[in-house]
Amino acid sequence: MRKLKKAILKVADHCKLLRKMIVAGILEKRKLKFWKRSHKVKCLDEKLVMFEAFGGRSYAGNPKALYLAMVKNKEEYGRYGLVWCFRQPEKYLDLQQNDNTRVVKYRSKEYYDCYARAKYFITNYRLPQEIKKREGQVYVQCWHGVPLKRLGYDIADYKDRTVSTRSLRHQYTKAAKDYTYLISPSRYCTEKLTSAYHLKELNKQDIFIEKGYPRNDSLYRYTEADREAIREALHIPKEKQAILYCPTYRENQYMIGVGNTIRLGLDFSRLREQLKEDYILLFRAHYLIKSKFDFEEFKDFIIDVSDYEDINELYMASDLLVTDYSSIMFDYAILEKPIVLYMYDLEEYKTNLRDFYLEFEELPTAPVTKEDDLIQAIKEIKEFQMDDRYQQFNETHNRLNGPNTSEIILKEIFHQ
Repeated sequence: MRKLKKAILKVADHCKLLRKMIVAGILEKRKLKFWKRSHKVKCLDEKLVMFEAFGGRSYAGNPKALYLAMVKNKEEYGRYGLVWCFRQPEKYLDLQQNDNTRVVKYRSKEYYDCYARAKYFITNYRLPQEIKKREGQVYVQCWHGVPLKRLGYDIADYKDRTVSTRSLRHQYTKAAKDYTYLISPSRYCTEKLTSAYHLKELNKQDIFIEKGYPRNDSLYRYTEADREAIREALHIPKEKQAILYCPTYRENQYMIGVGNTIRLGLDFSRLREQLKEDYILLFRAHYLIKSKFDFEEFKDFIIDVSDYEDINELYMASDLLVTDYSSIMFDYAILEKPIVLYMYDLEEYKTNLRDFYLEFEELPTAPVTKEDDLIQAIKEIKEFQMDDRYQQFNETHNRLNGPNTSEIILKEIFHQ
């Protein structure tokens, strides 16, 4: 065994990927020890609630909306302890000015101690695999979008080079076994998540709170003054329309030894040449690829908003959305603003990657696949009005959303 370990370490000296795997394995064992030590706590705190968004990366989404609703309603929730978990907790210490709120570092000893004692978990992402839900704990999985791309068990052949199809399905099953509630904004979303997680096979098809997405409350409440304040903070010229461009992540663009890469199918120089006079581009990349871009030479046309935490504010500030396969089209449609779907790699994505749950005729608008058509589609948008296709999309996917969804869902969770 010693000789084997020595040989592996020798190879690791010359192999970056293997070295990373060994380090990751050591860290995972350490985290598991932390959790096991914390798990010895016997008593649950019936009034302790854990909040986490995107694996501790941000203060956003459905968890943020539910947290704010609890903070606001002191009469109902003033006696609860509210704990937020972040990878960079120092950025969010201001939250502790709110009553009963505490900020802890993601995967720290304090983090595990809190999860071991908390009655409630509220997250929109998977929790670290070492955390095991105890009897009596309530795990609320808020999720973070509406499925357009196939997920979990519905992907026939997963193309991510770091995760096999079998491993992906195992992750979904393992996670779903712990869920107490799964939040859904529509019947469509409920059906797709039921299939993706194999919930019927797990006899967990009845765990849904199908009442809308809390994160969309603000889209029904904001004012023109809010919009103008956000645009001013982003330095968007008053005379220009703002295009919010949000390309999604593609698993097949991961390269071993390099990491995540991205090919956008866009010539930004040409885009600027054609649109600069009337438009400014707000570029928001997926968090896995946001570090891959440098827009210094385009600073007169592109504002990089990849690190802007509240995407709803970007919806409010913008005048139209350009995206591809991202589920943000479902939320953006609430505002009844124009949407352009730029799917330059449509056939490859459909055939070789995930495929889709929806037919193209069910999307709010017909997709374009060429850069010339994208530019033309943007230029043709003048005084936009929803057509029957767009209205039907909203009726199917956004009928349950509204300004008070957070309060409705909190009652389902805490007042059963």
